Amino acid sequence: MSASTKYSAEQIQVLEGLEPVRKRPGMYIGSTDLRGLHHLIKEVVDNSIDEALAGFAKNIWVILHEADFVTVADDGRGIPVEIHPKVGKSALEVIMTTLHAGGKFGAGGYKVSTGLHGVGVSAVNALSSYVRAEVRREGKEYFQEYKRGKAKSKVSQIPKNSDLPFKTSFEWMAKSGTKITFLADNTVFSVIQPDFDRLEKQIKQVAYLVAGIFFHVLDERTGEQRHFYFQSGLATLIKHLNKNKALVHPEPILIRRIVEGIDVEAAIQYNDGFNENVESFANVVPTTEGGTHLTGFRIALTRAINDYARKIEALKEKDENLTGEDVKEGLTAVISIKMDSDKIQFESQTKEKLGNAEVGPIVTQVVKEGMDTFFEENPTEARSIMAKVLLAQRARAAARAAKDAVIRKGALEGMTLPGKLADCQERDPAGCELYIVEGDSAGGSAKQGRDRKFQAILPLRGKILNTERARLDKILEFEEIKALVIALGTGIGDTVDYARTRYHRIIIMTDADVDGEHIRTLLLTFFFRYLPEVINKGYMYIAQPPLYKIQKGKDIYYAYSDSEKNEILKRISSTKPVILGSEATPESNEEDSGQARMTKTPGIIISRYKGLGEMNPEQLWETTMNPENRVLKQVTVEDAVAADEVFTMLMGDEVPPRKRFIQTHAKMATLDI
Repeated sequence: MSASTKYSAEQIQVLEGLEPVRKRPGMYIGSTDLRGLHHLIKEVVDNSIDEALAGFAKNIWVILHEADFVTVADDGRGIPVEIHPKVGKSALEVIMTTLHAGGKFGAGGYKVSTGLHGVGVSAVNALSSYVRAEVRREGKEYFQEYKRGKAKSKVSQIPKNSDLPFKTSFEWMAKSGTKITFLADNTVFSVIQPDFDRLEKQIKQVAYLVAGIFFHVLDERTGEQRHFYFQSGLATLIKHLNKNKALVHPEPILIRRIVEGIDVEAAIQYNDGFNENVESFANVVPTTEGGTHLTGFRIALTRAINDYARKIEALKEKDENLTGEDVKEGLTAVISIKMDSDKIQFESQTKEKLGNAEVGPIVTQVVKEGMDTFFEENPTEARSIMAKVLLAQRARAAARAAKDAVIRKGALEGMTLPGKLADCQERDPAGCELYIVEGDSAGGSAKQGRDRKFQAILPLRGKILNTERARLDKILEFEEIKALVIALGTGIGDTVDYARTRYHRIIIMTDADVDGEHIRTLLLTFFFRYLPEVINKGYMYIAQPPLYKIQKGKDIYYAYSDSEKNEILKRISSTKPVILGSEATPESNEEDSGQARMTKTPGIIISRYKGLGEMNPEQLWETTMNPENRVLKQVTVEDAVAADEVFTMLMGDEVPPRKRFIQTHAKMATLDI
């Protein structure tokens, strides 16, 4: 066995114990909610991926058992079990119970590793009430069990009739490898039940980046299973990201080279949309905040397109260069780098931003040369890309003019806010709320019922423009959006400044009907596409007006759902509650009150609200705007790729995907007729 493939106790280095992980779990896994729980799974999977990247594993399994146990297994070499020469314990126990211990430190271990500080599996152990590690190595089987990071016994060979605290139908057929089973500690995590759909997306993303490896995801609770294997890796991912979009060139531009030990891989494809979708990774870890590799990629892309545009004289000598903003429009790209794990630097423990300065110039060199070659060899596709970015440049100039017009208009009016805006008295954005209200009627009630100190009201008339299908210059011609942008204070486009956001709670308040939901979707599309940081910073909310008003004598109750209505009725009525519609009794008396449907039962009146305008100012304040009583839903984007797909499908130009979606989900719709 060569020195490069030898994997034994000598390669395991030890730095410190596990107590810091239990004291401050957020420092190591980000959070202790569902996201943190899935981060535990990721940490164990990362160890198996390290074996795959080193060329020793071809299969990785992730199994969800009953009672919230999770197993991750691979067919790699198996963690070493012999006694560590410096510690006097099995190398397996050292890795499982010691922070910063693993094969990614020092020579002879992993060349490329998904982990940065070696905290992975030991952090999982520290934050689990039960862990079982099994190793198949050199024809023998070993195991060790742990409780909250501490070994329950020594590493020993697995007995034939081994009792397990969990049931499983999974048969691990690998001749060698590692299998880790854990149960997250419910005294640390708010939720310990993994989500299969989330796990599927998590593993699928990794499978794109580690081409040629089989991933198997099994849920023994439901019988569901998924299997992923991508031979072409990034090309498949790009095609997935551009699903349902019209393409500028049919096949992705694929670039890959290794320079100075850094493996650079990029895939690029333009669609005819207006939005950018760029994913970046370092050692298979998503770098959601980018870093030097992403900066290097953007520089290369802009230079390559400018050089080719000059070469074919699409840009004349007097013309300005295309900017980074111009080449972003319709861009879908993935940039992935792999490098020695002992050299990689992230700017945080959660590895969201790559910090290696030397990576940027290398990525720029590789991507620039790759783009130059593609343009030379594919002139038709190259000219299609040029036409796309030149059109974006002209649209950007028009958008700038439209935006300047908005700013000039504000200046002429002494920087006054829109006339329809009823602003609040508070000037600290952290204490200010903006209600975006559907219609003048509801806007009037909201203005009268609000707390003027901290609540501002902006009524919108009708449905705003579908911003999925429009460039910024057209968007800013739409008066309702123009008023919204001025009220927010953020600006828009290439000069947006989120530090100037005037309200840190932006609340969409629409009717609980089809039109109201459509308006809400149009507003969310605008924010997601043109002011995404408003959502990312946690400023975006949706108000939940009550569906029912229930009155018994002088007592009034508000219900925000059918189940809540039934609970209230059960609580205040000794007789069988009358349900609206098919279950209404002959004795009940139904009549219309405006748009509200009213049902009278002995001593109880149930009113069904159809619109915000039906409520007087006092009712709107009490039910929907009073911080002590109201229900708000915060808008978050957990999965940006999935959100992009949904907005493209629902709001884009392509009809067949939308039709398929409607046909698939029609039975799930709640109709309010």
